Amino acid sequence: MTEVVAHTRTVELPHDRLELVWAEVTDTGRRREINQDAVLAEYPLFVVADGMGGHIGGEIASASAVERLKAVADTGSVSKKAIEKALQRAVKDIASHPDATDEATGTTVTGLYLDDSGARPAWIALNIGDSRVYVLRDGMIRQVTTDHSVVQELIASGKLTPEEAENHPYGNVITRALGPSEGVVPDYVRLDVLDGDRFVVCSDGLTKELTDYGIQHFLDQHSDPGAAAAAMLDAALENGGRDNITVIVVNVRRMGI
Repeated sequence: MTEVVAHTRTVELPHDRLELVWAEVTDTGRRREINQDAVLAEYPLFVVADGMGGHIGGEIASASAVERLKAVADTGSVSKKAIEKALQRAVKDIASHPDATDEATGTTVTGLYLDDSGARPAWIALNIGDSRVYVLRDGMIRQVTTDHSVVQELIASGKLTPEEAENHPYGNVITRALGPSEGVVPDYVRLDVLDGDRFVVCSDGLTKELTDYGIQHFLDQHSDPGAAAAAMLDAALENGGRDNITVIVVNVRRMGI
């Protein structure tokens, strides 16, 4: 079984204290030659970028996005404005890279950060593309982000059921990505900070191989984020590992003052 080490941090908020425990893992999978996923798991920002385009174009795009976002995380203060500026810089990086000339070059950018700038701290999920953020809350798993994909648009219009979407020929076609031609503003979802929440941020290499209930199963089986992430990765590989696989698991515990 894969071994993944968890990290712990105590966060002091104006009227509260949190203990965050998280772990991340990424793997090339069983069918790809290189890993075009990139991952950032550095408080207060947890991001997965799934690159696409050309032999190494996707790797360049995802690495550029994560590198620029890491600079934001390193400041310790994350905001929508800072994220969008970082992504604009990543677009320029991608466009100027000599090996990222393919028009199809791009990357998803999906993640989660803790916004403690206001009187009421909150989690902010952000998304471009079809990587996902899930939350396990009150014993139920829920997809927080909405995929930017052809099949999601067909589901939303009532032309396709979620079950039919699982094997649809356009299942890999996304409708929004960060690429060299233009900047894209993420969608944002705000969530309250609640004790016991568990978040999963993942590329579609995981969700191609595990259902939402499968993800919840491994969270229920493993309270430690490192063990949960490792179990999900191993199961995804066993189920075929058709794509690069990246998983972040974040546990939230409110400790009070």
